[in-house]
Amino acid sequence: MSLVGQAAPTRTAVRPRRGRKLGRLVLRYVLLLAVLIFAIFPFLWTLAIALTDKHGGGSIYDFPASLFPRAVTLRNFVEVYTTFSLGKYIWNSVSITAMTIFGTLLVSALAAYPLARFRFPGKALIFGVIIATLVLPGETTFIVNTLTLKHLGLLGTHLGVVLPTIAGAFGIFLMRQAFLGIPQALIEAARIDGAGELTILTRIMLPLSKPSLAALGIFTLVGTWNAYFWPMLVLSAAPDKAPLSVAVLRLKGQFNYDPFNIAAGSIIMMLPVLLVFLSAQKLFMRGMEGAVK
Repeated sequence: MSLVGQAAPTRTAVRPRRGRKLGRLVLRYVLLLAVLIFAIFPFLWTLAIALTDKHGGGSIYDFPASLFPRAVTLRNFVEVYTTFSLGKYIWNSVSITAMTIFGTLLVSALAAYPLARFRFPGKALIFGVIIATLVLPGETTFIVNTLTLKHLGLLGTHLGVVLPTIAGAFGIFLMRQAFLGIPQALIEAARIDGAGELTILTRIMLPLSKPSLAALGIFTLVGTWNAYFWPMLVLSAAPDKAPLSVAVLRLKGQFNYDPFNIAAGSIIMMLPVLLVFLSAQKLFMRGMEGAVK
């Protein structure tokens, strides 16, 4: 009798615990779903407007009806691409972004390797100063960089847009953390075999840091592809060399504020970055895990 009396309270105590765990689990999923909807809602609404046939009636301000177009068409994409000649602006964005990614990866790796593996006086101070630049807004350097590019004759060129942006503190920090995670024994073994520092960097450090390189490349891709003010400032005298991020904002005047074409141009600008991120998502997450460690 005593054993049965002791078992009954135990069973009744387990049920509330399971109920509380289930309630917390449901609450977590509800919160995650709310965050997901909040994050993707602007993209979905823009996509719906871009696919809407503007001659089929309806208004983009008729919410939530505007989320479900009465007639779907790709005419807006064709019209904005051909009329505004977006092809050359897409190529400009590809050119600027590719050079920036290559330069950022190169400079970050070359700067991070000695900071991670060499011993020299003032190393901690130099790294601290580099990290301290993260708190400075990029706009503080625009005047100095513009005057420098003017003296170098690089204003109005893609190279002028790229050069001031490739030496970033975040990239150096990310690659330094990745290099610190590589066993020192591999480096010592390579040095014993007669490998030089450049060989160690290119044959050992960089291949073992591919996730961090991918993460840095994606960060640079997103930041460069979406950058507006700096490219607009450097290329103000050469509008035909402007990237897509600058050209899209001109759609308002080009189409007399046609929201359907503006939405189509925005989607065209979003898709490349979105596709690259989705295809390299695993490498990106692995690279960020290395940075956190």
